[in-house]
Amino acid sequence: MDEKVRHRQSLFELREKTLGRILDETVARVPDHDALIYADRGYRQTWREFADTVDAFAKGLMALGVGKGEKVAVWATNVPYWVTLQFATAKIGAILITVNTNYREHELRYLLNHSECENIFLIDTLRDHAFVDTLYAIAPELRRQGRGRLHCAALPHLKRVCYLGAEKFRGMYSVPEILGMAVMVSDEDYRARQAELDPWDVINMQYTSGTTGFPKGVMLTHVGVGLNGYWIGRNMGFSEKDRLCLCVPLFHCFGCVLGVMACVNHGTCMVIVEKFNPLTVLAAVDSERCTALHGVPTMFLAELEHKLFKRFDVSSLRTGIMAGSTCPEPLMRRVVEEMNMKDITICYGLTEGSPVMTQSDVDDPLPLRCETVGCPMPGIEVRIADPDTCEELPRGQVGEILCRGYNVMKGYYKMPEETARTITPEGWLHSGDLGVMDEAGYVRVTGRIKDMIIRGGENIYPREVEEFLMGMPDIMDVQVVAVPSRKYGEEVAAFIIPRKGAVVAPEDIRAFCRGQIAWYKIPRHIAVVDAFPLTASGKIQKFRLREMAAERWPELMK
Repeated sequence: MDEKVRHRQSLFELREKTLGRILDETVARVPDHDALIYADRGYRQTWREFADTVDAFAKGLMALGVGKGEKVAVWATNVPYWVTLQFATAKIGAILITVNTNYREHELRYLLNHSECENIFLIDTLRDHAFVDTLYAIAPELRRQGRGRLHCAALPHLKRVCYLGAEKFRGMYSVPEILGMAVMVSDEDYRARQAELDPWDVINMQYTSGTTGFPKGVMLTHVGVGLNGYWIGRNMGFSEKDRLCLCVPLFHCFGCVLGVMACVNHGTCMVIVEKFNPLTVLAAVDSERCTALHGVPTMFLAELEHKLFKRFDVSSLRTGIMAGSTCPEPLMRRVVEEMNMKDITICYGLTEGSPVMTQSDVDDPLPLRCETVGCPMPGIEVRIADPDTCEELPRGQVGEILCRGYNVMKGYYKMPEETARTITPEGWLHSGDLGVMDEAGYVRVTGRIKDMIIRGGENIYPREVEEFLMGMPDIMDVQVVAVPSRKYGEEVAAFIIPRKGAVVAPEDIRAFCRGQIAWYKIPRHIAVVDAFPLTASGKIQKFRLREMAAERWPELMK
């Protein structure tokens, strides 16, 4: 075992705690420190105030009849009470299901039915999508049946619908009503419910899409997300003196684990932004003197490129996490130098791993933080292996990234065959990513197995080509995907975002590549675009780029 990895593993202690206990311990330690802030609306709570609200919310849920093991879906942006609900459900042993805010009617119906979900919290509207109207369309019975006694033909498991705010809607409970019902549950009954909980219980379900095309419910435990959050925060040097500006979606692990759980474990204040907007983020960092900021590369780029960036004081920043997609070194250098985030770290993982399996250290040299995703987290084994046999490969050889440890999900809900394909009998979790590990134990992600381009028998890793092209001065960002080829099976296509004011021609790009990378890696097809298609959490959707390629070059599809 490498020296750094050995040191990390020597620090590991299995902390078998429920999320409720983690919160209670933080409250006991720093009760009067800031816990939760919405800078744009004057919403502020100390840890004691936050915990009291959590307890009232939890008792209110019990009064509604929410039982241990019941599912509670939350379909909302980062609104107040989202994090409260995360801990209220955990304290009574209910399972929080985080719903992607991009979901529409078909996807919501699938998730609620597949998960056998009994409860849902939602907001009214996001952009042009009325969430409440969508639910009424699926469950018209809501408008005429008594609250808490829903019998819906399309959603047979659903019992209760709640609005995650103060407004009132037909057939739904509001947050003030639920908080008011707390008096109906005694402290003794509340403590008895908590005494029934096991730290290895499933406490969170997140739906991820897979190769089957059907989203899968990833079952995560108290220990998985709680302990992962602890080490994420510890590796960043988090304490009660830190304040994290949290602008990534809470429905994603980036928000509810790398953000919330990293903070709650260490008493770090959460300064939450409801919906990402670079101006709102910069204002929150400035006004609240945030010391940390999370985001995907496109978020940091939007902040740095905003025309008012220099008007904000971001000198309080020191750390944070850049994750979700490849971090170009020029962008990382700008974040370090212009945003003062000298201790920024890189995390890597997947939802099925709670989610982080590797993380860089704050004192790692900057090139190492750009070129790798760090080394294995304490308590987690990581290996580069043959995708078919799971046998470990020699250092420096490309293979699939696998992990094993406390963080591995319990499985996919009601999908035993998918679970067996993803977790080996020995406990190794397949990531689906290709990578390489160096002699010091640092991991470099080279791409997705399914994204690998095979051109005439030659394997091409998109990330390698992307990183090379990022060295071209006029290119701000680039994504490489495979497109069909009658002659070679697949060819390389590149989507380019040029720097402001720059004019980039396809032949300029090919000329930049000639003699520098193998000829077969040079993009045959090149498109200049204004932006890449993104998920709600800011990840680049390569499948959409492939669809765009089919639209742009229809002759390839013949």
